[in-house]
This record gives sequence, C-alpha cells and structure tokens, in this order.
Amino acid sequence: MKHLLNLLIFLFVATSFSQGKVKDSTSTWDLLKYDARASIKGVGHAFTQPLRWKKKDALTFAGVALGTAVLYTFDEESSEFFTKQRDDIPLVIRDFGRYFGNPQNNYAISAGIYGFGLLTKNEKVRKTGVLLIASGFTVGFIQSAAKNIIGRARPGSVYGKDIFKPFSKEGAFHSTPSGHAVLAMTTAHVIAKQFDSLSAKILIYGLGSITPISRMWIGAHWLTDVALGTVLSIVVVDSIDNFLFKRNLYEYPNKKKNISWNLKLGAGQIGIVGTF
Repeated sequence: MKHLLNLLIFLFVATSFSQGKVKDSTSTWDLLKYDARASIKGVGHAFTQPLRWKKKDALTFAGVALGTAVLYTFDEESSEFFTKQRDDIPLVIRDFGRYFGNPQNNYAISAGIYGFGLLTKNEKVRKTGVLLIASGFTVGFIQSAAKNIIGRARPGSVYGKDIFKPFSKEGAFHSTPSGHAVLAMTTAHVIAKQFDSLSAKILIYGLGSITPISRMWIGAHWLTDVALGTVLSIVVVDSIDNFLFKRNLYEYPNKKKNISWNLKLGAGQIGIVGTF
C-alpha cells in the first residue's frame, strides 16, 4: 500500500508536469518567496474565516454540531464494532492507514510534492504543494490545540467516552479530534481536487479514508473523533483553496470543479456525503 501511494503521487506530478505552465523566466528563489507569502496568507485566511461567516455558514456549523451530538450517542457501540473487525483486516491495509496519517510521513509527502513543483517550475504542482502545506499547518495547529483543550479520554483507555480532562498532558486524554484522520483526509482532499476523473477521485478518497477507519480498528479514537477530523480537513482545505482562487494567486481551470459536502442525518443514515 505504501508503494501504491507513492505511485499515485508520481502519476499526479507527472500528469501535472505535462499540463502545468512553466515559468522559465522566474528564478526558483523568487518562486519560493512567492509561494511562502501565498501559504502565509492562506493560513491567515483560514484562521480568520469564522469572522466572515454568514448565515449559511452558521447553519452549517450548527448542522455539524448536531451531527456530532448524534454520533456521540453511538460512540461506544461503534467503537466496539470497529475493534472487533481489526483481526479480519489485512495487515498491509492497517499499516497503510498508520503510514499515511503519520505526521512525519504526511508532511514529507507535502514537501516532496511542493519541492517537485518548485524545481520544475510547474505551477499546478506548486499550487498543490502550497495548498497541502498551508492546510496541513492549519489543521495540525487546530487539532493539536483542540486535543489539549477538550481533553477527551481515548476508547482504548480505562475511561469511558464521557470522561474529559482538559489541558491534560496524558496521551490517554488526547482523543478529539483524530490527528491522523485530519492529516490523511487533508492530503487526500487536496490531491483529489487536482483530478477531473471521477474514478481517480474515488480512489484517492478511498485511500484517504483508510486512516480514519484504521484509528477506530485499533481503538485509538471514537467515531466522533474521526468525523470531526474529516469535517475539519474539508473545511480548511476548501477555505484556503477558495482564497487562492479568488485572489488569482495561481492559475486554475476555467471551470472550477467542486464537491458539495453535506451532512446527512435520518433513519438509518448518518454520514458526510460528497456530491461530485
């Protein structure tokens, strides 16, 4: 699975290299400075986005809060269900989930993609790298702060789902949100955005979802932990991507394709649905 991930990234950069605009007249150092400023602006925009929320955004936030409350009632049952599946899941899949969501590996992927775009002066790959780095930094900071502030006990500990110990230094109280899920879904969402092919998007999101699910297989996180991590990833990536697009900092296709994400709640139906 590790080799599959590397192959997927190679195919992405290779395809982008053949399509992206190359700026031969611009020095690598100037491109690096430009991208650094774009990243910083993107991070700043993401952190201040709540200040620009409108009624629709507030309703979306309320919907996420409601959905989280509903999922919360099923945390113990879902945790028991997923941990029972662990031994039936091939080790290679479980290892991939851990590998993809590991901070060091995840940041290395982002740096590798950006480095390739910078050295080849490929704007599409550079923009993707900037989006990965800016989004990764933002979600990484938010999830790290949230873990400490919320202080929720992990399912694998001796505590229950209702035990909270804010600002605890114990790893057993750093459950919400899932850091592995946040980073994996951030990377998957950014890369999937660069493909027009529906099958490619499905493959990428499928690979990205392995990490959040694997965290429940091993009893490291509750269902609400990975759900919140996924929502956080989508919101931050879309916010920064829209900022880069509206400021015209990089070239985008004439027809910008988005995925509409919706929280579905109903009889026998709970989940986040993406409409292509």
